[in-house]
Amino acid sequence: MPSIKEFEKIIIGIDPGTNIMGYGILGVNGKKPDMIAMGVIELSKFESHYMRLRRIYDRVLSLVEQYLPDEMAIEAPFFGKNVQSMLKLGRAQGVAMAAALSRQVPITEYEPRKIKMAITGNGAASKEQVQEMLRRILNLKSEQLLPQLDASDALAAALCHHYESSRPQIEKGCRSWKDFIAKNPQRVK
Repeated sequence: MPSIKEFEKIIIGIDPGTNIMGYGILGVNGKKPDMIAMGVIELSKFESHYMRLRRIYDRVLSLVEQYLPDEMAIEAPFFGKNVQSMLKLGRAQGVAMAAALSRQVPITEYEPRKIKMAITGNGAASKEQVQEMLRRILNLKSEQLLPQLDASDALAAALCHHYESSRPQIEKGCRSWKDFIAKNPQRVK
């Protein structure tokens, strides 16, 4: 595994949670992604929700300072029936985002279905299916995977972001190739 200095781009992925928060660090050279690290931030030992938020901030900031990511991909909370759980999850996500923003790391949010679709081709895939596809795509050994699927979900967010950000951007307002060429002469050789 190359050192983080050898990667052209580093993406940190976050799977927010109030009991366990997953993180994944992806290094990219050209179009080739490699896992640098993944893990979880255990929060259940903290009784107070506010202490959990403090731990999230401290650990995410520590990860940002250790791995120096160029970008953050974070899973957007999905809407559930329990409003209190949604509020707590939103706070956890916001605190993780604030830690990255404090170091000027740009953030992109992805819905869980979009991440699953990007990794497995199925927006309704199980967490286990996402983990298995990550293992195959990134050539990971089974022992590199963690039992907590939050870590692989975070790595999946980072890989989804890599896929999305490496897609060619289509100029809006072009109705045909002729129109595109007229509006983008610098992109045509």
